[in-house]
Amino acid sequence: MNRRYAHGLTIPTVAILLTATFSFQTGAAEEGSGAQGAESGGETHLANIRQLTFAGQNAEAYFSSDGSQIVFQTTREGVPCDQIFTMGLDGSNVQLVSTGDGRTTCGFFYPDGASIIYASTHEGAAECPPEPSFALGYVWAVYDTYDIYRAAPDGSGLEPLTDTPGYDAEATIGPDGRVVFTSVRDGDMEIYSMNGDGSDVTRLTTRPGPDGGPFFSADGSKIVFRGREMPPGDEYDDYKRLLDQGLWRPTSLEIFVMDADGSNLRQVTELGGASFGPFFHPDGERIIFSSNWHDPAGRNFDLFVINEDGTGLEQITFNGTFDGFPMFSPDGQQLIFASNRDNAVEGDTNVFIADWVD
Repeated sequence: MNRRYAHGLTIPTVAILLTATFSFQTGAAEEGSGAQGAESGGETHLANIRQLTFAGQNAEAYFSSDGSQIVFQTTREGVPCDQIFTMGLDGSNVQLVSTGDGRTTCGFFYPDGASIIYASTHEGAAECPPEPSFALGYVWAVYDTYDIYRAAPDGSGLEPLTDTPGYDAEATIGPDGRVVFTSVRDGDMEIYSMNGDGSDVTRLTTRPGPDGGPFFSADGSKIVFRGREMPPGDEYDDYKRLLDQGLWRPTSLEIFVMDADGSNLRQVTELGGASFGPFFHPDGERIIFSSNWHDPAGRNFDLFVINEDGTGLEQITFNGTFDGFPMFSPDGQQLIFASNRDNAVEGDTNVFIADWVD
């Protein structure tokens, strides 16, 4: 969505929006936690960077499990609000695979490559859902007409996996086919898992506050996500009041990890600002994510890598605009991400792919 919150934040002017709306914790990074490599300004972990899209707002581009295809969402000419497309690794053979109605988000391939999953509002209405009123200040819509669907890779055979009242979205899939997703079905923004056919829905998080954007590790044993626990008080009351109306006022976020069953939850980052869009390296020990912690008063979001235990923070991108939604290829040899770099029109966000250099 243009102004939506899903696995991350889309876009077209994401950095401007976050600068204006996040409650940043400037100076919150611990002494000595500055990202390695910031002095050089070089993107030494990225080689042979290629741009795959060239207009509109393109994001949440994710590899198939065999690394041969990409599924992504886009708003562009002829596509008034986000729809799900697939393309090749060189940006060719772009195909619409969602219905073209409503608004969609968060496409992802099943491990066997025989299906895709995504969330859509098309059952609520064929039109794009309305943007929220700003009578309550700057808020984002958490559309209660979002449900999660499964389809063949060409979009055929569409079937719903969720049909509960409230927001169901941000679905990704582990190596065994287990789905993890975000929902407000129980009155808070929490993480759930279910079987690939929508059965056996299990709630994994129980903290007050906006937990979501989950991804499994490559072996399926862990889940990484963005979130923030809110203590009782005015901010939490405001959060709940808005959420009951299908709205959310952005807050600062950190990166967390838990076991696949929701146990052993631990905090990875303590940086301040907005950290989101985390994804495990295939080695299961490192996490890549997007953050503006190093520039909380500005509009610059970069990619960072950190060890699961919170050590070894390293800055990966240095282009001075927005970089987000990173995902490693299954073999760890490539990185795909969305960026405002080199855009022909201010506000455009495009998909890039690069060779990963360890």
